[in-house]
Amino acid sequence: MVLTLYGNLGATCTKRVRTVLAELDVPYEFVNIDLAKGEQKAPAYLALQPFGQVPYLDDAGFTLFESRAIARYLALQYGGVGTLVPDPKDVQKTARFEQAASVEMSNFEPSAVGLAIENLFKPMYGQATDTVKAEQLKTTLEGKMAGYEAILSKTQFLAGDEITLADLFHLPCGALLENQGIDFLVSDRWPNVARWWKAVSSRESWKKVSQA
Repeated sequence: MVLTLYGNLGATCTKRVRTVLAELDVPYEFVNIDLAKGEQKAPAYLALQPFGQVPYLDDAGFTLFESRAIARYLALQYGGVGTLVPDPKDVQKTARFEQAASVEMSNFEPSAVGLAIENLFKPMYGQATDTVKAEQLKTTLEGKMAGYEAILSKTQFLAGDEITLADLFHLPCGALLENQGIDFLVSDRWPNVARWWKAVSSRESWKKVSQA
């Protein structure tokens, strides 16, 4: 049975999972969920994704939601051990990976998503941007860049010298920063961040997903 991903092509979390699928070269069927029509709130969908969000995965009857959990599952199940995630037997590498993944979710995602909502998604749906909130989010994210620079001055990627899911997790929202004219990931102010972002964002997997 072919693995099936239920999501929306424009949604950041769906892009996160599709990038991992492309990295692993896993064939899958994609079922588009029309968010504008509220298909994610339909009873049949809520039975499998109780929060009414995208994406969720069906792998031969095994269902899973939350993009980062799906990504970890895919890496463990489809040949990503030792590449996208460390061998679980290596406790120290696994701890470094989880540290890097936590950095993304705690120090990057909240501000980056908030900025996308204010500057991109609200105007898309005819809503007014809260410029004060957007500026606060931008200031908060800017303040995190020194921490990223410190990490990346010591290693090529966030969990060490090899790329992992923790790096890939940044791609959807990081790309949206550039769409807003926010240069934090490419600025000369943080050269190691810029070097890292260039390496991550030039992955063929991301090019395939971002251009779809």
